[in-house]
Amino acid sequence: MIVLMGLTAIPLEGGSCESLSELKLANTTITSAVNVAAGTFTLPSGSPSEPGRSPAFDRLPSFCRVQGIIQPSGDSQIGFEVWLPVSGWNGKYQGIGNGGFAGYINYAGLADAVAGKYATASTNTGHQSANARGGADWARGHPERIIDFGYRAIHETAVAAKAVIGAFYGQNPSHSYFSSCSTGGRQALMEAQRFPADYDGIIAGAAPIYYTDLISAAATYFAHAASNGGSSYFGASKLPFIQKAVLDACDTLDGVKDGLLENPTRCHFDLSKLLCAGAETDRCLTKSQLGTLKKIYDGVRDVRGNHIFPGYSPGGESEERGWGVWITGKKSIAESAGYFFVTEFFRNMVYSDPSWNVRTFDWERDKKAADDKLARILNATDPDLAEFKKRGGKLILYHGWNDASIPALNSVDYYESMLSKVEKKETDEFVRLFMVPGMQHCGGGTGPNSFGQLSVARGDPEYDMGAALERWVEKGVAPNRIIATKFKSNDIPASGIVRTRPLCPYPQVAKYKGSGSTDEAANFVCTESK
Repeated sequence: MIVLMGLTAIPLEGGSCESLSELKLANTTITSAVNVAAGTFTLPSGSPSEPGRSPAFDRLPSFCRVQGIIQPSGDSQIGFEVWLPVSGWNGKYQGIGNGGFAGYINYAGLADAVAGKYATASTNTGHQSANARGGADWARGHPERIIDFGYRAIHETAVAAKAVIGAFYGQNPSHSYFSSCSTGGRQALMEAQRFPADYDGIIAGAAPIYYTDLISAAATYFAHAASNGGSSYFGASKLPFIQKAVLDACDTLDGVKDGLLENPTRCHFDLSKLLCAGAETDRCLTKSQLGTLKKIYDGVRDVRGNHIFPGYSPGGESEERGWGVWITGKKSIAESAGYFFVTEFFRNMVYSDPSWNVRTFDWERDKKAADDKLARILNATDPDLAEFKKRGGKLILYHGWNDASIPALNSVDYYESMLSKVEKKETDEFVRLFMVPGMQHCGGGTGPNSFGQLSVARGDPEYDMGAALERWVEKGVAPNRIIATKFKSNDIPASGIVRTRPLCPYPQVAKYKGSGSTDEAANFVCTESK
C-alpha cells in the first residue's frame, strides 16, 4: 500500500527494501538490497570521496541501499547503486556523475542526494579504481568497457534506477535530474544527446566535450615543453609573475579592478614583455619558454593560423588549483594532472601500449588514431538536441573562465555550435550557458565560485543552480542570472562571505553599475559583452 501526499510517497507495507533483491531486470543482477539505519552508513574501504564534496555520512536519514551489476555486453561489468529514502521521498530522481576516468561509485553524491530526499543512483561506469584519479589500464584490450565508460553505463544505470524506484515506491519519479562536472559534465551531455528520455533537467559543468581534441591538444603542449632538451619548460615558480602581468594589463577592462577577468577573451597584451633581458629568473621567461606559454594560451592552430582547439584563458595561472596542478606541475610536467591523463589515454585507450611516450606525439598521426578509434564513443559534440527539447528537457551549461583542466572556450564553442543549427531565441527556450569569472575546474579560484553546482537543489533558485533548473523544468521560469558567492573558506558558508557576483547567461557579462561595493552582486547588471 502506498500513501501519496503531493509528491511525497511513503511506503507503509509491502514493497520492502529486501524484496528488491528479487527484482528481475534485463541484463541486470541485483546483488544486495538492505535497509541502512539513519547515521550508520560507513564508506566502503578503499572508496574515494568525490572532490569538492564533504559528505556527513553519520547524519544521513535511513535509506534502502540497492547494489547491482549490469551486463549489456559480454565484457561489461557495470556496477551501480540506488539509494532510496525510506520516508519523505520528494518524488524525484537524481542521477550522479563521476570525475576523471571514473571507476568508482560516487558515495558523496549519493549521500548528498538522499539527504535531500531524492531517490538517487551512481555507477562505476564498468570498472573499479582505487581512487578518484584512477588510471585507464582497465581499457586496454576491452573496447566494450570503453563504450560503457563513454556513454552506456550512465544510461543503463538510469534505466535500472527508475525500475528500482518504481518497484519500491509504487510510482515512477515525477521528474528526473542529472547534475555533474568534468567527466560528469560529459556524461550529462551524452544523456541529452543520445538518451533524451532519461532526464528532464540536466546540468553539465566544465565538460570535456571534444574529448579526443582536448587530450590531443594537451599532448601537443607537453611534447613541446619536453622538446629542446627540456629548455622549453617552465615550472610553477614562474606562474605568479605571469598572472601578475596578465592582471596588470587586463584587470580593469571590465571597469572594475578586482583581480577577475569578466571576459578573458578581451585580454590581449604583448607577451614579449615577459622575455628575460639578462639571466633567467622567476620574473621572466626565456625565448623557448615564451613559445610554450603562447601555445598554452593559443591552443592548436592549423597552418593558416585558424583555431583547431582553444587554449587556456589568462587570469588564473598561479591559483591553488590552477596551472601548477594541471599544466606545468611544480617542477616537472610529469607531476601535472594533465600529463597523467594524456599518457593514460594514449597508452591504454588509443594504442594499448604501456610504453607510449608523449615526447613522440605527432598531431596528424596520433590525433587521427584517437579520433578513428574513440571520437564516436567519447566525444559529446552533437549540437542537435531537438529530441531533448521536444520532451521539454532543460539544459544548463557552466564553465569557470580560469579552468586549468579544460579550456573554458570548449563550452563556448559547443554552445555556439548549437546556435549554428537554430536561432538563439529557440535555443534560449531550453539551454543556458553560464561562464564563471575567476573559477577554476568545477570550483575553487579567486572569484565567486559557489552557486549550488556540486549539490542537489536546496535553496533559493537565485543562488542555487540546481534549484534554478528545477524551477525551469517544473514551473517554466528560465534562469536569467544566478548569483555566485565567494566564501572565506571555499564551499563553507559559515566561514563568511567575501564577495557575490551575478553569473549571466552567455554572451552577457556582469557590468558594474558604477556605485556601491564591487563585492555585492546587487551593484551589477547583466549586459551584452563588448
